[in-house]
Amino acid sequence: MADWVPREEWVKSQPMTLLASCVVMLDDRGRVLMLRYGPGQPAAGTWWLPGGMLDHGEDPWTAARREMREETGLELAPAPRLIGLDHRADVLGTGPVLDCFFDGGNVAGDTGIRLSSEHDRHGLFSLDELARMPLAAPLPTLVSLHTAAMAGAVTYLREGDPV
Repeated sequence: MADWVPREEWVKSQPMTLLASCVVMLDDRGRVLMLRYGPGQPAAGTWWLPGGMLDHGEDPWTAARREMREETGLELAPAPRLIGLDHRADVLGTGPVLDCFFDGGNVAGDTGIRLSSEHDRHGLFSLDELARMPLAAPLPTLVSLHTAAMAGAVTYLREGDPV
């Protein structure tokens, strides 16, 4: 019979997983709001959704709202709608990451975007346009998230690919 381990010790023995939150915002033509990482950033020159890692003690929706405000100057509605989860087993040798993707609602093409110092460009792009752009993650991830956002559904991804 195995020895009983206090919960505090058991928790310390479990694998650590980082959490991140990203936001999918579409315009009335179904184009996706994307941000380009600027010079000096690890993914400089590539495009991705607004979002980032959770701060200590922060829940995924609060992080999505904070990251959206920090990276674009836009405020999200108070009620979350989760549209996707992506489990990545090992990101850049740092271990597992669980990405939470939220529907950010609609954005008008003329909405003023205030970029953070992390990004140097933004734009609204169709899936066809995104297929020809350098992305920070696989295109199938965006296609699956786009489909989920348009259908009011939820998608589960593993390493960026729909399961």
